[in-house]
Amino acid sequence: MFDGLYFEFPKIVFVIGFFIACESLCKMRLSSIYFPHTTQFTKKTMAQSKLLFILKWLGIVMMILALMSPVKDEEVMLDPQEGYDIALVLDVSQSMSAQGFDPNNPRANRFDVVKSIVGDFIKERNNDNLGLVVFGLYSFVASPLTYDQKILSRILKQLYIGMAGRYTALYEAIAQSVNLLKDSKAKSKIAILLTDGHNTSGGKIPLDIAIELAKKEGVKIYPIGIGARGEYNAEVLNTIAKETGGVAFGAHSAEQLKEVYLKIDELEKSEIERESYNYLHYYYLYPLFLGFLSLLAFVYLRNKKGWL
Repeated sequence: MFDGLYFEFPKIVFVIGFFIACESLCKMRLSSIYFPHTTQFTKKTMAQSKLLFILKWLGIVMMILALMSPVKDEEVMLDPQEGYDIALVLDVSQSMSAQGFDPNNPRANRFDVVKSIVGDFIKERNNDNLGLVVFGLYSFVASPLTYDQKILSRILKQLYIGMAGRYTALYEAIAQSVNLLKDSKAKSKIAILLTDGHNTSGGKIPLDIAIELAKKEGVKIYPIGIGARGEYNAEVLNTIAKETGGVAFGAHSAEQLKEVYLKIDELEKSEIERESYNYLHYYYLYPLFLGFLSLLAFVYLRNKKGWL
């Protein structure tokens, strides 16, 4: 516990010389009365004097040690790590309520299966900065970028079908993911876009503008279409991936979706800078408390009990 302990103000130790000089030169004068036959009290008086002497000097020494400020300087180093800045973009439109995506649990709807797989994906990303975007008729940021997996997983569990409307504003979701990542300082910014439908007509942002926004901010988009081949627009997803430098995937079942997220695990990584800081542990309270108790006991025994 005390390895590497040192004093911030070591020169204060010389103050003890003042107390030693005072002990020798400043003797206390007490009136005395002679009583014969006092031998029986001699041993008790000597024991009392020794105890007072120990308490006094223990208090003085401990107070001086406290003033010297014993401290331990502990350096905490954060090892350099490799990580991503990733926006997880999830479709919460009404079509995600379809069942049968997971053959092992046919009664589960698509979104429940997706949340389970994405939740496992989040747990594996110990060094990644992740955020959540959900979209339906409109899109919004459900969670900003964070390294806190627990908070992100908790937010994921609270998402539900239809919370952003019934339809699929796919291109607005792309723009929202770019907005989430635009302030990122990472070398590699990635958006994993998952959907099971076509873009709803009448959206405010056309496809070419959404792609241009992603390219301007250097965001690679990895679109994932789930469900039967005709349920999502594979051509559009391929265009999004090609134009932004990503890769498009298709998943017809829960097992295939798991494999897609494993493949995305092979993405390039951005280096997180190494950080270090010093943490000071102060121990002056220990000698201060002990010194205070010693001097308190000295004063009590000296004045209340009448010890010499």
